[in-house]
Amino acid sequence: MTERIVVVGAALLDDDRLLAARRSAPPALAGRWELPGGKVEPGETPEAALVRELREELGVEAEVLDRVPGEWPLKPPYVLRIWTARLSAGSPAPKPLQDHDELRWLRTPDELWTVDWLDQDVEALRALQAAV
Repeated sequence: MTERIVVVGAALLDDDRLLAARRSAPPALAGRWELPGGKVEPGETPEAALVRELREELGVEAEVLDRVPGEWPLKPPYVLRIWTARLSAGSPAPKPLQDHDELRWLRTPDELWTVDWLDQDVEALRALQAAV
């Protein structure tokens, strides 16, 4: 059996707002929204990967808080795991630095479902709502 590769995502919270990022690549995902994050590198903890990815993608420093219960399958061998996080320094770049063309703060819960989330992010957000 192939070992699973973890992709981490951040439910980046700022009071009653959640940060959403719109994919610009690959073409099959472009235009849909996701929680920012990325792949865990060999020898890296998921939490460290999340901090690194937020720095690379958004230009921010973040504090990782709690893991959202669950794990969501992506294209094999990848699985998505989500953590809550909060900004510790900086604010997201006006234009995302990698893989996205727009960032949007969504007020929760009112605006949470106003964007076209990727399917696995929908499931993760439902788990997040159930956990809080």
